[in-house]
Amino acid sequence: MVEPFYKETGLNFECQRCSFCCGHSPGFVYLSKRDLDALCAFKKMSIKEFTENYCRWADYYYGTQVLALKEQKNFDCILWNSGCSCYEARPVQCSTWPFWSWMVESKESWEECARECPGMNKGRNWSFEEIEQNRKAYTENQPLHREEVEELIRKEEEK
Repeated sequence: MVEPFYKETGLNFECQRCSFCCGHSPGFVYLSKRDLDALCAFKKMSIKEFTENYCRWADYYYGTQVLALKEQKNFDCILWNSGCSCYEARPVQCSTWPFWSWMVESKESWEECARECPGMNKGRNWSFEEIEQNRKAYTENQPLHREEVEELIRKEEEK
């Protein structure tokens, strides 16, 4: 196995609050069970209310659909309003940026992403251990499929 290019030096990243990763172009913020629970608790909303107001179905692998946050007309995340309105409860996908598995796969992929994100290669140095913790959290954070959400709503309504 090849050692990660950041094994000895870590990587520098400090958010510049440019919102690039939160919008400007179409994309998906997929929601896991952990994400949905945290956002519902933060907003003090039921799963049904939250999904109806803030979510959409995104086509996923093998003809399935998964839960994702809606976007505003300008492609900003629905939770973005001059900053993340749910920062304390933000999805794992958001909190692990830019240490996503495919971004840290190679020096080339990291540098390609850094051309669009002004916080990459600047500011705080993240250790190998911190990067790996974020990479692993991103990889393990699986989005909820439509059937799973529908079942959660059914159970919620039975209470």
